[in-house]
Amino acid sequence: MTIERIIRSMAGFFVLLSLALGVEASPIFVSHWFLAFTAFVGLNLFQSGLTNFCPPSILLKKMGVPENSASCSR
Repeated sequence: MTIERIIRSMAGFFVLLSLALGVEASPIFVSHWFLAFTAFVGLNLFQSGLTNFCPPSILLKKMGVPENSASCSR
């Protein structure tokens, strides 16, 4: 897996988890404050798209995870 795929997977997982924990209709509801975490992840994705700065990518690079060459090409 490449850095971009790992970051996309992490963001998707955190959004789904925080929605499951923050929506009252969910069987694992804990608190509405988990929706703030959903907003936090969304804001980080937005700023990363604008600035191309993503702290997890720096950490993953240091761990030796390969970078991808093109986003949506095969």
